[in-house]
Amino acid sequence: MAVEDEGLRVFQSVKIKIGEAKNLPSYPGPSKMRDCYCTVNLDQEEVFRTKIVEKSLCPFYGEDFYCEIPRSFRHLSFYIFDRDVFRRDSIIGERGGFTRATEPLSEEGRSPHSGPLKSRPPAQTCWWEARGTVNKKGQRSQGKVAIQKEDLQKYHNRDTWFQLQHVDADSEVQGKVHLELRLSEVITDTGVVCHKLATRIVECQGLPIVNGQCDPYATVTLAGPFRSEAKKTKVKRKTNNPQFDEVFYFEVTRPCSYSKKSHFDFEEEDVDKLEIRVDLWNASNLKFGDEFLGELRIPLKVLRQSSSYEAWYFLQPRDNGSKSLKPDDLGSLRLNVVYTEDHVFSSDYYRPLRDLLLKSADVEPVSASAAHILGEVCREKQEAAVPLVRLFLHYGRVVPFISAIAGAEVTRTQDPNTIFRGNSLASKCIDETMKLAGMHYLHVTLKPAIEEICQSHKPCEIDPVKLKDGENLENNMENLRQYVDRVFHAITESGVSCPTVMCDIFFSLREAAAKRFQDDPDVRYTAVSSFIFLRFFAPAILSPNLFQLTPHHTDPQTSRTLTLISKTVQTLGSLSKSKSASFKESYMATFYEFFNEQKYADAVKNFLDLISSSGRRDPKSVEQPILLKEGFMIKRAQGRKRFGMKNFKKRWFRLTNHEFTYHKSKGDQPLYSISIENILAVEKLEEESFKMKNMFQVIQPERALYIQANNCVEAKDWIDILTKVSQCNQKRLTVYHPSAYLGGHWLCCRASSDSAPGCSPCTSGLPANIQLDIDGDRETERIYSLFNSYMSKLEKMQEACGSKSVYDGPEQEEYSTFVIDDPQETYKTLKQVIAGVGALEQEHAQYKRDKFKKTRYGSQEHPIGDKSFQNYIRQQSETSTHSI
Repeated sequence: MAVEDEGLRVFQSVKIKIGEAKNLPSYPGPSKMRDCYCTVNLDQEEVFRTKIVEKSLCPFYGEDFYCEIPRSFRHLSFYIFDRDVFRRDSIIGERGGFTRATEPLSEEGRSPHSGPLKSRPPAQTCWWEARGTVNKKGQRSQGKVAIQKEDLQKYHNRDTWFQLQHVDADSEVQGKVHLELRLSEVITDTGVVCHKLATRIVECQGLPIVNGQCDPYATVTLAGPFRSEAKKTKVKRKTNNPQFDEVFYFEVTRPCSYSKKSHFDFEEEDVDKLEIRVDLWNASNLKFGDEFLGELRIPLKVLRQSSSYEAWYFLQPRDNGSKSLKPDDLGSLRLNVVYTEDHVFSSDYYRPLRDLLLKSADVEPVSASAAHILGEVCREKQEAAVPLVRLFLHYGRVVPFISAIAGAEVTRTQDPNTIFRGNSLASKCIDETMKLAGMHYLHVTLKPAIEEICQSHKPCEIDPVKLKDGENLENNMENLRQYVDRVFHAITESGVSCPTVMCDIFFSLREAAAKRFQDDPDVRYTAVSSFIFLRFFAPAILSPNLFQLTPHHTDPQTSRTLTLISKTVQTLGSLSKSKSASFKESYMATFYEFFNEQKYADAVKNFLDLISSSGRRDPKSVEQPILLKEGFMIKRAQGRKRFGMKNFKKRWFRLTNHEFTYHKSKGDQPLYSISIENILAVEKLEEESFKMKNMFQVIQPERALYIQANNCVEAKDWIDILTKVSQCNQKRLTVYHPSAYLGGHWLCCRASSDSAPGCSPCTSGLPANIQLDIDGDRETERIYSLFNSYMSKLEKMQEACGSKSVYDGPEQEEYSTFVIDDPQETYKTLKQVIAGVGALEQEHAQYKRDKFKKTRYGSQEHPIGDKSFQNYIRQQSETSTHSI
């Protein structure tokens, strides 16, 4: 979801690898071990939760999480929770007072809200007393890592150990406050001149949700060495964006300092001693008192230059004077964080660079093309492959591009046994294409079998050394054989469902390999199987959570079973002549004797023939429903009767490419179904409708279904996928009502008829293809950023093209890393790339200069306390000084 910023679209995304924690403090009990899990939070909103790792002080999580970030944030935070034997979870390093708590996990080790998706919904939060006790809901955070947004680039794509920090209520703050101060002179009845300070609390935005809601109020205090006068606003119920608009007056009497100036002229020593302090609180019904939400302190010296002052402020944590323990007392957490912020111009700005990239497939040789050059200069081929594949898919050019670079790689390959075995640009691009175009195919093919394996939980260990007491080797082998057969047949019978774009790529690989190695009859199979089995199905079986086939890592026994299945299926798909010899373990060679039959090799070849044949079938012939997304959310009752109940209930939602349904629980029969053809629009619902966040509406011909997602990331995911799958509906609306119909009228436009036309334009359409939702301009911007960051390598490659050694003699060592088949063509392309990147760099620099001139520190967009903007101002000031 992009944020519009003066002609630019700003996209934020984050990709996180949660590795492991180490040296957690021991549990105060006989076992000393802990059952811990980790959460990912945008500020204080939980958006992901790992599995529970039991009985460990060094838990390994090994989980990945990716999301598009739909709102502004200040901190990316990670909390370690501990579940004790009574299923009550506590925070490592928690201090006395109050601390944020979340719902206990279910028996499966997941949040009760959790669906099978990568993006976990948040637990409902509550504050409870933390002095040596556990809360009613049973959770207290064990320690946290909080990374400020402006510091994320320091750790970009690097495995980093972070020390866990203590958690206390006074440091858990978020949100911003709009404040106005005005100093005026007043002459009293006795003729004494007084000075009154008017403090206006206008509004707050983005306060944290506490126990599912927020009932905020503010206290305003004029504080000095010898005085402290406090006043309080009214409580605003059920909103985290309260509109206070209250003014408080404080008398500041200094007759000796009176002058006839237009404002009060403080004495220098008084300026440093007086301040306005604003504290935000959540009105709580708990016996422990109200919860602190944050504070700000403003010295009155801000009124030196003018008698009035107005600004937005970020709330700050309160310094409660408590002394920190040693940072290593709580242990540490290993993370790899990749935060990306794309500033995307309109499409015309990217035309020169985009056109240069899109003609890469037609350049002879392909090594002289712009896309191939990107792969040469990037540190890792994966960096280049991701945006290139997405761009070429968007413009329908991915098959000719991959055919060209794969053909060039085959030409350079000397041994057919090593074909496509390296991490080349061609291999990485094919991998990325399979991930994008083949994810639904992967789910349809493997998910039923994976779910059966996870649920039945049969023992399958065939290593005699690892057998548990009471297990039988022959029984385990039979269990494993049945599982392998189940998965193998699911794969080899799925050829008709393989996406067309993958089949077209496999056809080009097959033809190139057969032409290059005409004496090897099997190379046409191994060229394809090295991708579809080795790089697609086998990794998904081995780590199903990384492909969203399971919500988390499987338990150790199931993980071992899947490892054995993956090894066997990979070997079956390889069609190697001596398969038993390909196993290092003797027990695997023994087990593989079950599959030494010609029917397995024939099934693999028939499958590979089908998916690598040109014009193999009509893709519309496959009409089975595809599960796109599912999970718990809150829905408002439809009110199908005029005076029926319209309360809120938790339901299991399920979306396929045929229908959108909700159920009482997972696996139950649907309580209500909406055909995809009847979805007229999917839009956000304004918070003021029901005083609830993260709500959206699915608009049908008769009524709108109002739904509350569990967090902002999940709400965006549901809106996007529902919009994409219904995008081609002929009766889609162009206008809608952004608020609900309540009390006999629409809250947005006050129209009294429930069938009145909408009052706001619907969100602009997204691509209808549910698999390939790609923004071509955003991908071109990412490619520009890569070229710009590797500009020194581009210049070195230019030097290599101009060097005599490239033409005549052996290459110099510094140039040997580049593939340059035609120096003249490559140099020509490099010159065009550098020119295109330079033009875009100038546009970005001009935008930054214009923004610097227009933006005010203390505005709603950049409140006081925004360190990233402070750094930006400092950089721009230094740039201006240098230019002068």
